[in-house]
Amino acid sequence: MNEIQTADWSNFFVAEVGASAALTGLVAVAISINLERILAFKTLPGLAGSALILLSSVLVLTSAALIPHQPIFVFGLETFLIALTMLLVPLFIQVRSWKIEPMPPRRTIIRAIMNGAPGLAILIAGILLLIGQASGLYWIAAGAILSLISGVMIAWVLLIEILR
Repeated sequence: MNEIQTADWSNFFVAEVGASAALTGLVAVAISINLERILAFKTLPGLAGSALILLSSVLVLTSAALIPHQPIFVFGLETFLIALTMLLVPLFIQVRSWKIEPMPPRRTIIRAIMNGAPGLAILIAGILLLIGQASGLYWIAAGAILSLISGVMIAWVLLIEILR
């Protein structure tokens, strides 16, 4: 298999492009509406940034998946590089947040899972696609869905919880 066969996946990728674009926009609006409140908390700007990275990465990845006749190795490389961004940028933000304001262990673990699980699934997808395994598409699906869940949870914090 030389080309990635995404025809069966096109409906999923189109839906994910729309969902990730909408949620990225929602997070951007949440940031702009509550900017002063977000900046009042030392760790919330990082959380907002992580949400934007996760959601925009899924937007870029699922858009790339819709490119016709793409060699599987090329799509695997794109997936792998996007996954590194999804993992490393939120990790850097979280480590910086810990230094600014240590969080309770439970909250640290929850945030690490929310930020790390989507990127880890996408990283596995990238590796599988790089070695020619189309099963990587299922890992993209898992990572995209996890990213949307994280994005919704963070949007909730930035829109609702911040007002408490």
